[in-house]
Amino acid sequence: MATNPAPHEYDCFVKETFDSPHEEFARLRKECPVAHSNDFGGFWIATRYDDVVQMLEDGDNYITSVRNIVPASSSTARTPPLHFDPPQHTPYRKALERALSRGRISSLVPSIHKHSNELIDAFIERGEGDFVEHVGSWLPTLVFGDWMGLKEEQTKHLWWLARTYIRAWVNWDKDRVMEMLDGMFEMAREVVADRRANPRDPNVDPTSSLLATVLDDGSKIPDNLLESCTRQVLIIGLTAPPMVFSSMAIYLSRNPELYAKLHADPSLAPDAMEEFLRLFTPYRGFARTSKKPVDWYGRTIQPGEPICLAFASANRDETKFEDPHEFKLKRPNINDHVAFGLGAHRCVGMPVARLQMGIALQTLLKKVKKIEPAGEIVMSGMPELGPVTAPIRVTPA
Repeated sequence: MATNPAPHEYDCFVKETFDSPHEEFARLRKECPVAHSNDFGGFWIATRYDDVVQMLEDGDNYITSVRNIVPASSSTARTPPLHFDPPQHTPYRKALERALSRGRISSLVPSIHKHSNELIDAFIERGEGDFVEHVGSWLPTLVFGDWMGLKEEQTKHLWWLARTYIRAWVNWDKDRVMEMLDGMFEMAREVVADRRANPRDPNVDPTSSLLATVLDDGSKIPDNLLESCTRQVLIIGLTAPPMVFSSMAIYLSRNPELYAKLHADPSLAPDAMEEFLRLFTPYRGFARTSKKPVDWYGRTIQPGEPICLAFASANRDETKFEDPHEFKLKRPNINDHVAFGLGAHRCVGMPVARLQMGIALQTLLKKVKKIEPAGEIVMSGMPELGPVTAPIRVTPA
């Protein structure tokens, strides 16, 4: 294969179906495992499991502080913790982890059950509609509102910001994307200002935990980084879960025998959720850059050139997962999936994401007898991967 300047091998602007992104990734894994795209200023995309894992685990060379996502959705300002390398990112991560202790997560269980029941009951009463609009996008927003201690009107506004942000990427509307990011930044400012005036327990409230953090030099986190860190948490926590949960609903609507099996035994929900996370990993755009020139399959990648780590492709690599496009309950190596990343930047909200989606799936299985497709699916644009509309029809149990 030729070295730089590289050809255009991955098209970010092709219209996708529910299945086509995975078909394209399968082709790239076979023919061009580290491909080049001229879109978004040019980047590389790594599609094989072993290569993605190697880059994730080699944090000394493959760093996030130059580029942490493809495409870049905001300014060049570095935002913690994702856009900081260790050890600079560590205080921010520890602050968030403090507010995600086992006890704190357990305290969210009643509200997750409440929200799941109310949302699914309302969808059952509706009979059919867009699962993303009415369930998938609302559940993580409501859970986040509870975790972050938001007011009801803030939570509702946050839902609108996140939903509009994702749809703007579908239309490649950068101005609209930036408008929604500005809106989230304004909300982050409001929350930080409120916690300064009304401090809360840092073991419970993530913003208060950030405010209480002391950096290595003895100083507190500057206001601009407090606000940008809070915004980053909002963005990531509200874009990925709706796509996983809604992809799951679409898949189950297309596979009635599987749904009947799970419906007959809702206790299988946690195991099923892990396989759905592997099948429908919602990110293909997290990025690294190398500190030194590296050679992959005859391509020379220079320092500073973005390398997109396609988690969604890695999790369907046939050399790692047998029959990768099939749902297999209790897959022997299911714990090897990288839906949440690996290494220093592994998703800090992973326990909450698993909990809310597992409870929601179990609630769906108990309350709904049958799911059927009910219209055209619209897929997201990069950096996410998943449906932004998921029309389904349900029959109550």
